Amino acid sequence: MNIKEAILWASNELALICERPVFEAQLLLCHHLNCQKVFLFSNEETDVKNIETFKDIIARRKNSEPYEYIVNSVSFYDIDLFVEQGVLIPRPETELLIDEVSRIIEQEKITTIAEIGIGSGAISIVLARKFPNLKIISTDISKSALEIAKKNIEHFGLKDQIKLIHTNLLDDVEVDFDMIVSNPPYIADDFILDKNVIDFEPKEALFGGVVGDELLKEIIDLAKIKKVKFLACEMGYDQKYPIGEYLKQINVNSVKFYTDLARLDRGFIIKF
Repeated sequence: MNIKEAILWASNELALICERPVFEAQLLLCHHLNCQKVFLFSNEETDVKNIETFKDIIARRKNSEPYEYIVNSVSFYDIDLFVEQGVLIPRPETELLIDEVSRIIEQEKITTIAEIGIGSGAISIVLARKFPNLKIISTDISKSALEIAKKNIEHFGLKDQIKLIHTNLLDDVEVDFDMIVSNPPYIADDFILDKNVIDFEPKEALFGGVVGDELLKEIIDLAKIKKVKFLACEMGYDQKYPIGEYLKQINVNSVKFYTDLARLDRGFIIKF
């Protein structure tokens, strides 16, 4: 099977599960051949080496396994991160949280923050790269996530800026910091997710409780107890009202909610 035939075959295999089957077929073939797309177009008649391995890759994608897990990489903000099963794939919406946090860091001259639930390291790594003097304490309850975050942190040479701690929320973290940042699990337990998410991504990084906002409220309480200046969190599109009502109950009135590019509520910034 030559390159042209392989792309046609793969795109037909992926037609029912991909919005752009030809595009993904090309990307996966580039991954298999370790080449750039231009190579495919200039070598259409060249036979594909190890074709059975390529067919196995397509079978994985046809079974709805996320593209990012197959190629072990995800583009996020201005970097590429290593990812694999066991860690949540960073979403574009989380880039908005980074922008909101960055503005506060600049305006308030913040030098120390804590991230709850570092996952692959996306938020902490981007912030550390943007602010070389920033010190970050990053926690996660998942050892698998911490291993992946460590790999990404070392790749970008940020070990001196980001300290990893295996713990729940901020348990046993006694260091003072000015701000807490988090993209915690906030999906309700009974919410039905697509196969590519529920079958492959870690459930502990997705589901936040029966209602979904339980962990968000726990983090708000924690931030108040820790007496930090700011808390920045991503949330679900339907959680603005319950979070707003909860903040009134605990006498927190200085809050800004922000929206994503689809104008859906996506997160909040609390100033204590």
